[in-house]
Amino acid sequence: MNWTALVDAQALLAAIGAPDLRLVDARFVMLNAAPDAGRQAYAQGHLPGAVYADLNLDLSDLSKIGEGRHPLPDETAFARRLGEWGITPADQVVVYDAGDGSMAAARAWWLLKLLGHQRVAVLDGGLAAWRAAGGAETDALPDIAPTPAYPARFDMRQCVSADEVVARLGEDSGWLFDARAGERFRGEVEPIDPIAGHVPGAVNLPFAQALRDGRFASASELRSLLSSLLGDRQSSDSVLMCGSGVTACHLLLAFEHAGLHGARIYPGSWSGWISDPARPVARGA
Repeated sequence: MNWTALVDAQALLAAIGAPDLRLVDARFVMLNAAPDAGRQAYAQGHLPGAVYADLNLDLSDLSKIGEGRHPLPDETAFARRLGEWGITPADQVVVYDAGDGSMAAARAWWLLKLLGHQRVAVLDGGLAAWRAAGGAETDALPDIAPTPAYPARFDMRQCVSADEVVARLGEDSGWLFDARAGERFRGEVEPIDPIAGHVPGAVNLPFAQALRDGRFASASELRSLLSSLLGDRQSSDSVLMCGSGVTACHLLLAFEHAGLHGARIYPGSWSGWISDPARPVARGA
C-alpha cells in the first residue's frame, strides 16, 4: 500500500486486515443536524477497525478566536490524538466520510499531510462506495493499541495567513480559489457566516466541480480543468479557501489527484477573513 491521495473501495477491500493499515471515519454533518450526528452514525456502523475523528473536537480547535469557524487544531493535541488512535509515521492511513470526502475526510487527510505523513489517502466515494462494493460494517469499537504522540509538527509553510492574502490582493486574479458553491461566493445567500460575499479577486471553483457521481473525476479530466484556470501560473502559486477551511482541503485533494502539487490553504478562509471588518468584501460574479 502506498496511497497518498485517493484509494478506491475495491483496493481497500483487498487490504483490510493489513497490520499497517489504519482507518479513520471523519463523517460530519454541517447543517441542520445535531453536532454529534457524525459520531452517532459511526456508532451505528463503520468500517471494521475504524476510529472516529470529530471535525469540531479532533480536527479543529474551536477555542481560537479570529481564525474562522474551524481553526487548525493544536498540533500537540492532534499528535497526541493520533497516538491514541494507534497511528504512527509508518502506517498507511485511509480516511473516509459518508460520501465525497468533503465532510470531513479531506480535512483529516490534509492535517496528516501537514505533519509530513506520506501514506494517507481518502476513500474515493466514501462509505457509499464501500457499501456499493459489498464492504463489511460493524458497530463494535476497535481494539486500539495506543502509541506515543505522533512525532512531528505542522509544516505551516503549507498554509497561508490572512496577511499574506491581503498582501496579494493587487495581483491579477487566478491565484486564489474559493471552493464554496456559486451562490454563496456571489453573496446571494449565506446560511452560515454573518457576512456574504468573497475575497476580491478570488476565483470561484466549487469543490463539487471535481466530482462525478460522488467520486473524483479522473486525474486527466481534473488536470485539464485546473490547468485552464491556472493559465500561466504554477499550481504552487495557488491559494485555496472556502467557508471555514474544510472543503478547501477537498479542492487541494483534487489538485493532488491531478498531479498539480504545491497549492496551499488559507485555513481561516471566508469566516476568518470577515472577522476583521477592515478587510474588503466583494459580491457578484
